[in-house]
Amino acid sequence: MMESYIAILTKGICQSEENGSFLSKDFDARKAYLAGSIKDIVSQFGMETVILHMALMLKKRVVVYHPKIEAVQAFTRTLPALVWHRQDWTILHSYVHLHADELEALQMCTGYVAGFVDLEVSNRLDLYDVFVNLAESEITIAPLVKESMTMGKLHKEIGQLIVQSAEDPDKSDSQVIQDIALKTKEIFTNLAPFSEVVDDGGKRVLNLEALKQKRFPPATENFLYHLAAAEQMLKI
Repeated sequence: MMESYIAILTKGICQSEENGSFLSKDFDARKAYLAGSIKDIVSQFGMETVILHMALMLKKRVVVYHPKIEAVQAFTRTLPALVWHRQDWTILHSYVHLHADELEALQMCTGYVAGFVDLEVSNRLDLYDVFVNLAESEITIAPLVKESMTMGKLHKEIGQLIVQSAEDPDKSDSQVIQDIALKTKEIFTNLAPFSEVVDDGGKRVLNLEALKQKRFPPATENFLYHLAAAEQMLKI
């Protein structure tokens, strides 16, 4: 088994009588990313889905609760698709217990999606910025992050786009994800004029004064500022 694993890791091929033969390139990770259903999430939460999108954009800590682990895992594995441009499923911790060692490891992460089957987690404000009670179809924003999660016209537009796309019977889940990704790209395009390159590596930082001079609605300016922070675009 170790020989097969090393061969797949180094050569991208498995040739084994026990395990058969295959090429790793034939198994696109993006197909696994699309295994869940964005349309099901929108069907359950409607316009509130934009809260989940916003939380993931800002790299907040999202905790999901349901008494059935199957429901938790199906839901949580789909959430990173809301920020498809990152294609980062390392933020996903789909089954966490309220044990000190697991929580310590979780709290070392700057942002995550974590699933729990113990409702006691709802009282652990130190673990989440956004709490999703999947069983009750409720989303709660923690008091400490309400300022950074203030929503306005921009978020209404995003929410409407998500709902309209997901409710279109002719669109697949992958097409809905593509629609959200295009809107996300538009947001970053809007942010680009208010940033500047500061080193040879192409790192960009936010020009806060230029952002303020644009006189966006307060909620939009607030969101773009915190998005820049999440993308490590603030001057140190």
